[in-house]
Amino acid sequence: MAEALARQLEDTLDPTSEVMSLQMGPSHPATHGTVKFNLKLDGEKILDMDVEIGYLHRGFEKMCEQRTWNHVVPYTDRLNYISPLINNAGFALAAERLLDIQAPERCQYIRMIMSEISRMADHFTCLGMAAAEAGAISVAFYGLEARETLFDIITAVTGARLTVSYARVGGVTQDLPEGFAERVRGAFKDIRAVMSDCDNLLSKNRIFIERMSGVGVLSKEDAISYGVTGPLLRASGVAYDVRKSDPYLFYDRVDFDVPTGTEGDNYDRFSVRFEEIRQSMRIIDQALDQIPEGPVRVDDPRISLPQKKDVYGNIEGLMNHFKLVIEGVKIPPGEVYQAVEGGNGELGFYLVSDGSGRPYRVRVRPPCFFGMAALGQMLKGYMISDIITTFGMVNMIGGECDR
Repeated sequence: MAEALARQLEDTLDPTSEVMSLQMGPSHPATHGTVKFNLKLDGEKILDMDVEIGYLHRGFEKMCEQRTWNHVVPYTDRLNYISPLINNAGFALAAERLLDIQAPERCQYIRMIMSEISRMADHFTCLGMAAAEAGAISVAFYGLEARETLFDIITAVTGARLTVSYARVGGVTQDLPEGFAERVRGAFKDIRAVMSDCDNLLSKNRIFIERMSGVGVLSKEDAISYGVTGPLLRASGVAYDVRKSDPYLFYDRVDFDVPTGTEGDNYDRFSVRFEEIRQSMRIIDQALDQIPEGPVRVDDPRISLPQKKDVYGNIEGLMNHFKLVIEGVKIPPGEVYQAVEGGNGELGFYLVSDGSGRPYRVRVRPPCFFGMAALGQMLKGYMISDIITTFGMVNMIGGECDR
């Protein structure tokens, strides 16, 4: 192995060698993010590829350690900012496990419904952009149309389009708006029509199939070895989904399938995400039938903010509000790891509390970080043009991948 690496290095340094070193990024239009690819090329064939992701440097985890528990929620929005409601729910669930409490049933159903709407928006964004990069620009417009329909629903519930900050430790900020179920089911009719159009445009499109099929193959063994999860792992034939293997919220009360592929290529990844949108609608339909009436936050003045009328109307409410905002929820000492199924796979929050109103340690397991680690393996032996379609199917989100 050492001799082979030495020969490769010698070929790279030799001006007469056919092996060329090329840096792609970090501000390349096709990488749509802060990432750089160090390529070793023989013509247009990729011999080796080293991925550098460390160009964002926001220090997310350390910032969280300087804020109260609830003040971390807006930071979680900015992990995978296309599906922020899943990030919100994951962090809140982890904090609630440290507190040894459970949010009310209605709140948990709301979190589940909104997480699935977020997942659909995430997948539509990924699939639309991937189709555009393969030349199917009409599919991108259809995908964005469906995503905007979902964003309108998210805005109606949370008051924000993208960085929603909807969850709180012990609940959510507000209940669902009136007529929510009817609005969602009406939107799903339009979305199913959009998906049918996209399917008709792509399923027999020779250019799209040849650009995606047999490209970026990742075997089942390699996917497991790299720690890849989510659609990337399921496309390689492993039916692992946190919602099934370690159910949280009320995923054990609904019936849904875990789509898998057989080849582990870009076409399978596209197909898995496409089918997961249908499964998300299936989950939401069942959750809307099951959701009970009731509160959306725990009734505990040590955890939940008082009503505004109490803040403005009596000194006890004002003092309670002040202490929760300035000092934070006092969470008992301990540590916990909570995993949820994000748009790109297993999103995990590891939290340590020292008993104060601020997290002592925050660590995040970002699913697309592991997808980026495996990207070089996926692309060895393929062409430069295949970087675009394969990177699109990894669906790297810079905010989540930030290290």
